[in-house]
Amino acid sequence: MTNTDVFPLWSSDNVAGSALREIAPMSDHALASAAGNGDIGAFEQLYERHNRRVYSLCLRMTQNVAEAEDLAQEAFIQLFRKIGSFRGESAFTTWLHRLTVNQVLMHFRKKSVKLERTSEEGETPVQVVRGTENPNKMPVLDRIGLDRALKQLPPGYRSVFVLHDIEGHEHEEIARILGVAVGTSKSQLHKARMKLRGLLKQDAPEPKSA
Repeated sequence: MTNTDVFPLWSSDNVAGSALREIAPMSDHALASAAGNGDIGAFEQLYERHNRRVYSLCLRMTQNVAEAEDLAQEAFIQLFRKIGSFRGESAFTTWLHRLTVNQVLMHFRKKSVKLERTSEEGETPVQVVRGTENPNKMPVLDRIGLDRALKQLPPGYRSVFVLHDIEGHEHEEIARILGVAVGTSKSQLHKARMKLRGLLKQDAPEPKSA
């Protein structure tokens, strides 16, 4: 299925979209403002610019291809409905990430999956899971093992781990996206790393005896 099959109004044949592409690329902020004023071509450009990243975020959080595809589409439907409320108080990508994460968390709640909320514990020691310091540069087999382990994390832990260690967001930004305290984000990341360490040890092959 192509993008235009799902969003026929945002096809590249749209006159406004074609006019926009004839000039220099517009910033996300400018495109969002134009889309908020009803410019379908501007919205199409935002979709083309960000749909892969939104899908990737949904996939990393759900670990389910079908759910990720549905949630990515739903995120852009919500974006289409709400883009007029974007005021530029934060980067557009941060705003879109927050909207996407909210869609995923709402999906978890609908499935009656309770997000684990930990008490604010202040500063927690940074204990990166060995070998996962930079997940995007891990060998393929290690990435497969990490993805398998991520599926076993509670949704709250998984969300913070994905946003911090994979997406590269700071705790202050994660707290804004998830609507939690900074201390909660730090605590959940610490616990996610500790749990992942145990899961990855279970999956590690036993050393061969001499």
